[in-house]
Amino acid sequence: QVQLVESGGGSVQAGGSLRLSCAASQRTFMNYAMGWFRQAPGKEREFVAAITWSGINPYYAESVKGRFAISRDNAKNAVSLQMNSLNPEDTAVYYCAASLRVGDLTESYNPTYWGQGTPVTVSS
Repeated sequence: QVQLVESGGGSVQAGGSLRLSCAASQRTFMNYAMGWFRQAPGKEREFVAAITWSGINPYYAESVKGRFAISRDNAKNAVSLQMNSLNPEDTAVYYCAASLRVGDLTESYNPTYWGQGTPVTVSS
């Protein structure tokens, strides 16, 4: 069982930045691919970014490429999402996710573990 706890959400004006963090409870954290999803009001949950255990070649949704950056620190059992140039369309609850297969995050969008989510609000 992997417990994921997000932090760093909040409110920001358009053009601003936020950094989300996710702490994992599992000592074998480095075995897991990690990712971020988001769900805007009235919309389905969507994939945002993912990273394999090695941190090489992260994956991004087209809507966030060039603005968001995912990273991980295996020594700290943590994954982060740096979000720059935010716009109101980025407003959503952001969820951390973990799965042994990166494809669960990037293809089937069905990771094994989910965090509780942290809200991000971007005002114009």
